[in-house]
Amino acid sequence: MELINRDKLIRRMGKLNVSQRELARAAGWKSHSYMRRLITGEAKTLNTDPALRIAHYLHLDVDDLFVTRVDSPRAQVDTPEPRRRIKTAA
Repeated sequence: MELINRDKLIRRMGKLNVSQRELARAAGWKSHSYMRRLITGEAKTLNTDPALRIAHYLHLDVDDLFVTRVDSPRAQVDTPEPRRRIKTAA
């Protein structure tokens, strides 16, 4: 998932008086360094579970802070074109 509203994250942390360490723990991380990188804009993406935990901890919908991104060519599904019948002369 990609953090799309860094300002809202920071404002909500301030409003609820939540520290980076506290939010990192809520996300399931042992260290707060990645949380710091998200807040400063050095990092933008994270896995779905931590994103859900962060939103829940801050009493927000996950869509208020994050969006799902699919950038990997492996994740894209190629749909084959349907085969067409060719009429032949009898």
